[in-house]
Amino acid sequence: MDDDLVARYAAEAKAAMEAEAQRRLAEVVDPVEDERLRNICLNDIVHSEHLVPALLARLGAVRSALDGHGGGIEVAKVDVVAGELDLVLDLTGACLSCGAAPGTLEGVKSDLERDGEIQRVRFSSALLDTFDELGKEFILAHGAVEFVDVASSS
Repeated sequence: MDDDLVARYAAEAKAAMEAEAQRRLAEVVDPVEDERLRNICLNDIVHSEHLVPALLARLGAVRSALDGHGGGIEVAKVDVVAGELDLVLDLTGACLSCGAAPGTLEGVKSDLERDGEIQRVRFSSALLDTFDELGKEFILAHGAVEFVDVASSS
């Protein structure tokens, strides 16, 4: 009985957070442009200024956290492997060294890896340098993401 109540509460909380994220995004995102970016082939824009906006358009609720807190993503490295993108990303702006960064990184990774054009998402190890020792230790222990040196990633 207790497990059912916890599961119901978790589902309601998740739905409420998703609705709030969508409401906040609707205030700042052009839905027509967002739809165009979601539908554009990433391989066609891989080395253009349109790649980051197209990646942002593919994010779910985590995008509202990025936008709402003055942060963003940056592509540190991109490879095309068998027609799919292998990305190494950085966070930008206020997202650097934020206490919510582990969840943000996981959200970005899981949302983008759901896209059929994206093979893998990892993060630049330089991002770890923006955290204090405790933050770095926490993100390495509890963040379900991989960090790589951009110069040697493959």
